[in-house]
Amino acid sequence: MEGGDLELGELLAAAEAAPPGGSVDVVARNLQKRFGAEHVSFLFVDLVGQRLVRLPAAVDGGLSARSELIDLQDSVYDSVLRGQRRRVVPDGQGGQRVITPVTNRGDCIGVLEVTLQHADDTVLGQIGEAAHALAYIIVTDRRFTDLYHVGRRTTRTSMAAEIQHQLLPSAPCCEADEFTLAAGLVPADDIGGDTYDYSLDRDTLYLSITDAMGHDTDSALLATLLVGALRRARRDGCDALRQAHHAHEALLAYGRGLATGQLFCIDLGTGVAKLVNAGHPWPLRVRGETVEEVGLAVNLPFGVVSPVPYGLQELRLRPGDRLILLTDGMQDRRAAAAGLPALVRDTRDLHPRETVRALTAAVRDACHDGLEDDATVMVLDWYGPRSADPPATGPASAGRDAPQR
Repeated sequence: MEGGDLELGELLAAAEAAPPGGSVDVVARNLQKRFGAEHVSFLFVDLVGQRLVRLPAAVDGGLSARSELIDLQDSVYDSVLRGQRRRVVPDGQGGQRVITPVTNRGDCIGVLEVTLQHADDTVLGQIGEAAHALAYIIVTDRRFTDLYHVGRRTTRTSMAAEIQHQLLPSAPCCEADEFTLAAGLVPADDIGGDTYDYSLDRDTLYLSITDAMGHDTDSALLATLLVGALRRARRDGCDALRQAHHAHEALLAYGRGLATGQLFCIDLGTGVAKLVNAGHPWPLRVRGETVEEVGLAVNLPFGVVSPVPYGLQELRLRPGDRLILLTDGMQDRRAAAAGLPALVRDTRDLHPRETVRALTAAVRDACHDGLEDDATVMVLDWYGPRSADPPATGPASAGRDAPQR
């Protein structure tokens, strides 16, 4: 075993032996011992991706400074997260600040910041390894503690917002050989019932985007029933058509509302998507320089009494395609001022994670942070089957995070 692997093994063993909320402390002690690091802290990306929340290691004062908020826009941290490359900057006292992304399968959890007197290429590489390990440690440890959930919140959360957030996947971004996926949800002042979900198995990528009618707790409870029915059906091996049937029956039995939605099952070997559109806005597709709506047949929303059964449709993705799913909150009267098609075109070469951030920020700005309905977007870059080479240009080539150098 190489020396670096041995150190990494010791770090993981120490993290497993520590309390679930002590991951930063474990990494800090490890970096102090190996490199004489003076200060170590982890900075969370908040739920809306606009600010960072600093969590210092206990050796730097414990949790007392955890409430420090840092605006991401135009900061050194923003450039680190956007480019997924570490930055080394002067600390103002003769030392260096090493800022490294903490990312797991495309999910930007935050950044690791280490201050030390000198960092050569070997030290920088090992700090990068520690940050990579920290990402896996946090993903594991957040199952056992609220510390990392609380750390991402920069505003008070209503009951409806708490329910809605718990319905979403724990990671808003996922990278694989065949695709990169990212999603974002901007909640209305009075929660509007939006959700998104995804799951990846050996052969299929499952996507859903839904909008439960109503507002506040009522819509959140309806969304809970809807997402629960879809996940249960999906985990029982149901395709999109049978998932739609189970969701529809669940809402009919509940009898207190309806929901729109789109359900996708994408074959990873062919790029063929089998889908159901239950009264939901059409998706957008970027193919080359063209941005266009994908005209789908429209079935009635889930929970509407109707003798007409749901229909299964087929959409074939080509390598280089970008598919954008959205809810009507992205298209309402005030949000329309954001100019969605033009923004989609202008951001086509960005990583899906950054496109989501740009689109949701534009809608938030157009509505002056006062949305009348939830606004949700999912961006999928399709590279093609694993055996195929990704295209050299276009959205798919920009989707994957570049390795650190």
